[in-house]
Amino acid sequence: MPDQALSGPPLRVLVADDNPVVRAGLTALLGAHPDIEVVAQAADGEEAVTFASRCAPDVVLLDVRMPGTDGLTALPRLTHLAPVMMLTYSREPEVVAEALRRGAAGYLVHGEFTAAELITAVRDLRYGRVTAVADSLGVSYEPNEISSHLQSVVAQSSEARPRSADGRPRRGPNRLDFGLSSREVEVMDLIASGMNNRQIAAACFISEKTVKNHINRIFAKLHSSSRSEAIAHWLGTARGGWSR
Repeated sequence: MPDQALSGPPLRVLVADDNPVVRAGLTALLGAHPDIEVVAQAADGEEAVTFASRCAPDVVLLDVRMPGTDGLTALPRLTHLAPVMMLTYSREPEVVAEALRRGAAGYLVHGEFTAAELITAVRDLRYGRVTAVADSLGVSYEPNEISSHLQSVVAQSSEARPRSADGRPRRGPNRLDFGLSSREVEVMDLIASGMNNRQIAAACFISEKTVKNHINRIFAKLHSSSRSEAIAHWLGTARGGWSR
């Protein structure tokens, strides 16, 4: 289901990652939402600080390992300019702990969150709500000045799920329920977030033809003939859907 634009001006995001493909994918993913605007892209920490000073973003998405000035080195300066979410492949506990100690408002590891969870985390930072997966990484930390507590993205998303008659969260579908592959799960999450085939191709770094092939297989496994029907089954809102 496409997002409804939030009230107020678009949320301004700066993306800092040395990989141009990752930057392009994140920009396409974020830009698919009318309430979010990527105002700058940086290839290293020094560029991130420079662009953040010029563009005054509401949120910075920052990689850890970059040539020249890395994310951890730039982090203290960036936190004076905007809330910073670490968005990286580095899941070492000592790196996570150091990022939080230096003022990161959250820490997400590529491959361990859905597109919808990333969008929620970015929006939450605008309003001072912070998010991290530090708990799931087994990291101990002390609250810093920016945040008095850090919450799990998974915990937030489970709170938002529909509940059954007895008040318990309804169990949502997953790849085991429908037999989707890891890539098909990723594509279906992006479909549910409202992205079109071109945007999904950019976010997943694959061709539009490959996206169409994935969607055909997804529709068959979800017994759906349209995007809206597939989304209803995927989110557990179809008639007779997920209530266990």
